[in-house]
Amino acid sequence: MSDGFIPKHGGYEKLLSYRKAEIVYDATVWFCDRFVEKRSRTHDQMIQAARSGKQNIIEGSMASATSKETEIKLTNVARASLEELLADYRDFLRVRTMRLWEKNSKEALYVRKLGHRSHRTDESYGTYRPLLESRPPEVVANIIICLIHQTNYLLDRQLRYLEQAFLREGGLRERMTRARLDARDKSRRS
Repeated sequence: MSDGFIPKHGGYEKLLSYRKAEIVYDATVWFCDRFVEKRSRTHDQMIQAARSGKQNIIEGSMASATSKETEIKLTNVARASLEELLADYRDFLRVRTMRLWEKNSKEALYVRKLGHRSHRTDESYGTYRPLLESRPPEVVANIIICLIHQTNYLLDRQLRYLEQAFLREGGLRERMTRARLDARDKSRRS
């Protein structure tokens, strides 16, 4: 057993899902300020959904040491918030009769490739800025949709990993019990 029952936690900055969610947030703020009426509820809701996606990854990561259940729930909240945001972008395109890119369209594949090409440690909003800030709203919305899909894919993988980690390691109460039994056993041997 290690030197305690509270494992190392945090480190969300290193999670690819967090970095992608941060890009989605930054892009959404820019998009909404440029293409969505600032006084509309949609403007605020889209930014809040993007923020919730990012912030819940942070909160879940920080809670992971003492509650795997909370980490899983908050990661799922992040995923749900980004799904809500995805619907907002699709609605933006639909009500304006703009085209939604097919998953394997040449444009979507280009955006995916751009994400793979950039070094995973330095990918940021700046990676996409030249595309996002120079294209019409239809293209920008589709680029952000691609980024949301990438983030959701990563969060789905993260949730599966968290589930498996919980099954392997248990939660805080199980670690506390193991630590207490190990301490008792050590004390008896001394």
